[in-house]
Amino acid sequence: MAETLPRLRYNLDFTPSSDPARPGLVIRDPYHFSNTVLVVPPVLVAALDCFDGEHTELDLRSELVRLTGQIQVGEIEKNLFDSLDDAGFLETEKYRSMRVARQAEFAAEAVRPALFAGSAYPNDPRELSSLMSQRIGAAQGTPETIAIAAPHASPDGGWDTYRAAYQALPARDHAEERIFVVLGTSHYGAPDRFGLTRKPYVTPYGESRTETALVDELVAAAPNAIRLEDYCHAVEHSIEFQVLFLQHVYGPSIRVLPILCGPFVKSVYEGGLPEDNQDVSRFFDAAANIAAREGKRLFWVLGVDMAHIGSRYGDNAVAQAHAGNMLGVKERDSRRIEQLTQGNREAYWDLIQERHDDLKWCGSAPFYTFLKVMPHARGELLHYDQWQIDPHSVVSFGAMRFE
Repeated sequence: MAETLPRLRYNLDFTPSSDPARPGLVIRDPYHFSNTVLVVPPVLVAALDCFDGEHTELDLRSELVRLTGQIQVGEIEKNLFDSLDDAGFLETEKYRSMRVARQAEFAAEAVRPALFAGSAYPNDPRELSSLMSQRIGAAQGTPETIAIAAPHASPDGGWDTYRAAYQALPARDHAEERIFVVLGTSHYGAPDRFGLTRKPYVTPYGESRTETALVDELVAAAPNAIRLEDYCHAVEHSIEFQVLFLQHVYGPSIRVLPILCGPFVKSVYEGGLPEDNQDVSRFFDAAANIAAREGKRLFWVLGVDMAHIGSRYGDNAVAQAHAGNMLGVKERDSRRIEQLTQGNREAYWDLIQERHDDLKWCGSAPFYTFLKVMPHARGELLHYDQWQIDPHSVVSFGAMRFE
């Protein structure tokens, strides 16, 4: 009897190749359990459907004969399977071993290194400092500002918005007394969970200081809502970028409480509020207690993008920034932003729940967490933009400040 093929992992990134010399489907592992990048030739892409945990080797062979027009496809079949398996892209023991090894490696690391240095921003400190000085400049905000929201898109896609957010920070005086609570989107995190780490974030500027006492306090108060040493910190950019910009403004040894916010999926799809989950409610209460006790020593930084529209994100329509259907997206973004500025938490969440958040605001959970923990905060929009992330897809984001 023909053996059933393992299925492709659900948590892979699939994108069309942008290299005319190597057309096909690009497969990457966003979790970095594997650093392999595969390009599946166009003629073989349909054969990937056989890796669903239900089709057999015989099904794959038959599909390859149909796709290639060849009778002898044994070598093609073997190469396709081996390439996917060796890359850790199939749900096999090889992938599970790679995952366990990488998670253990991260847990044992003393620091969280700068994963995106050299790609999203310069790795050389002098080059980085020059670029940031030109693009961002210095903080020009007032002491009344208690929080900002900034993008976590690639800086090259959002310099104007990053600048608007980080120039709204209070001046550098007394920065050593500040604790920056960074609420980042957890793109790969578990629903209704918050990812914490005791590791300091390191960038080309140097090593930040993680407030481990506050991490431990949150863990003690809401253990079931928290993943400590959450592996998502190893691969997530939403906090790394904020630490980088904060270090530019205030120096490398900033004090940080890094919190990754997983999506509130149950609330979005089934109704009710995120805090109807008692574990999430305990986390909110613990964070609010810390905020009340620490007062103005805390400064909140939200690493958040807004809408994700286009073929890259599963939509049928092609999206063009600031045109066509993206004008309607801007109007809907504006309605949500208005509720955020007024601190209308529940009205904001009503808009998120509309059509199960078809705008795909990846920053919805950090925004809600902030409004829940800091209910008296009121804000203003400083800048809004839409970024053409690829020819068919757009991400929107904004810069905000709160008092």
